[in-house]
Formats: sequence, structure tokens, C-alpha cells
Amino acid sequence: MIEDKDGPAENAGAVPANDAGGPLDDDLGVTTADDRLVALETELAEAKDRLLRALADTENTRRRAQREREDLQKYAITGFAKDLLSPVDNLRRALDSMPEAEVNDPKLRGLLDGVAATERELLSALERHGVRRIDPKGEKFDHNFHQAIFEAENSGQPAGTVVEVLQPGYVLHDRLLRPAMVGVAKG
Repeated sequence: MIEDKDGPAENAGAVPANDAGGPLDDDLGVTTADDRLVALETELAEAKDRLLRALADTENTRRRAQREREDLQKYAITGFAKDLLSPVDNLRRALDSMPEAEVNDPKLRGLLDGVAATERELLSALERHGVRRIDPKGEKFDHNFHQAIFEAENSGQPAGTVVEVLQPGYVLHDRLLRPAMVGVAKG
């Protein structure tokens, strides 16, 4: 009998036996080589499917995190911008309370010009950061950007047209910060 380092040669290629003397069943519960091959291929296909799903899930998570990061950067100033809208409105009210035609005093004229310059500079700074004013007079009413305060009869405008802007609205990029308070023509 020829022996190699693993044992007798006559046992080479033999199926290992269990304690009962029968062939060992592997963890797949099959006994023949063909059955085992089919079971391994099935297991491989299932593992590949799980891997592809896990990769897709990871990619979706990465994309979602990227979108959230971009939104955070884009809309981080929302609270600050909302807080600045009231001072912008107050500057406009100050300018509207004193008609320029009635200002004869040079000191008062200088004050009015300074308030107007301050308003322009503040609006310019807001626009640089994506905050845009909505002043929809004469436009069609859009419930996404406007809030109707009253309806005006006999306005001479088609129904649903904004005839008066009580308070301008503002958007940050494409998100509404504050709707425009408007009066709408009634049909």
C-alpha cells in the first residue's frame, strides 16, 4: 500500500465518513457532488444579490447625505434671513411715511437719503445670499407665494390678479421665507 503524507493512497478521493459510517453531509444538507454544486451556486447567487443590494443601499445613503449636506449649506441662513425681513419692512415704512415731494429741509432730505441707501444695501446683501423679494402686483395670484388678505371688487383687473401688495414676500433660493400679503381682484 502506498502512503502519502495525508494518508493511504487508496483513500484518496473518498468521501469522508461520519460516525455512522455514511458520507458526511455538509452544512447545505446535500450528499452528491452535483447537489452540492447546485446548492453552492444558489448560495453564491444569494450572497451576490445581498452584496449588490447592500452596495445600492450604501450608494443611496451616500447620495442622500450629499443632498442633505448641500441643502444645509444652501438654506443655513434661513433663520437669520427671516429675522432681517422685519427691519427691511421698517426701512420701507420709514421711506413711505415721508413723501419725498414734501421734504424741503436739507437735513431731513439727508436722513431720507440715508434710510433709502441703507434699505438698498440691505436688500443687495440679502440678494447676494439668495434672498429675493416677491412683489407680485399685476401678476396672477399664486397660493404658493402669496397670501390673500382681501378681495377687491370692481378693480378693473381680471379675477385672480393681484391688485395690491400690503407686504412683499421673500424666497431663499427656491424656498418661501414669507408669503406676500396681497389683495386679489374678485371676478
